[in-house]
Amino acid sequence: MADDGIEELVRQRLRGLRVALGLSLDDLAERTHLSASTISRIETGKRSISLDLLEPLCAALQTDLASLLDTATDDDVVIRPVPVTRHGRTHWPLSRPGADGGIQAARMRIEPRRRSGELGVHPGRDWFYVLSGTVVLTLGTREIEVQAGEAAEFSTMSPHRFDCRGGPAEIITIFDRDGRRAHLTGGDAD
Repeated sequence: MADDGIEELVRQRLRGLRVALGLSLDDLAERTHLSASTISRIETGKRSISLDLLEPLCAALQTDLASLLDTATDDDVVIRPVPVTRHGRTHWPLSRPGADGGIQAARMRIEPRRRSGELGVHPGRDWFYVLSGTVVLTLGTREIEVQAGEAAEFSTMSPHRFDCRGGPAEIITIFDRDGRRAHLTGGDAD
């Protein structure tokens, strides 16, 4: 990306962060000890951006310089999932390992089983959306049917497992760090 492109990107990010945080130019000026007109000129390209201006702006906008200057390419954005089969389940990772503080997304295919697995318990929360089929979510002694087009969210401190009824089911699921470890990397709490 050319220097002009980076500078324009930084200007857009600065203004976007300010607006997202609900800060007026005066609010940001007060937090940074810069004038509102200086911040306005930076955002509109009427003033060049220098490191001594970026440091207080980053601190006030709750970001770091590396994130502000990041010029990721499409390869850093597009994920090409490769299926992984474990414990009779196939999943396709939809997020990069370690991304977003341990939150992971996956597409999962659940096949009917002859016998249900053990109920698992671990810290955290799980969320899933049913793409096709019917998922039977067991939470303790309750069995809850979740149909295609429906979603479920629950505390994983409740003993739980996923099964399917009437044929395979596919879901999109989001796990926190503990849920990812339990469901995708070897635990049987599914």
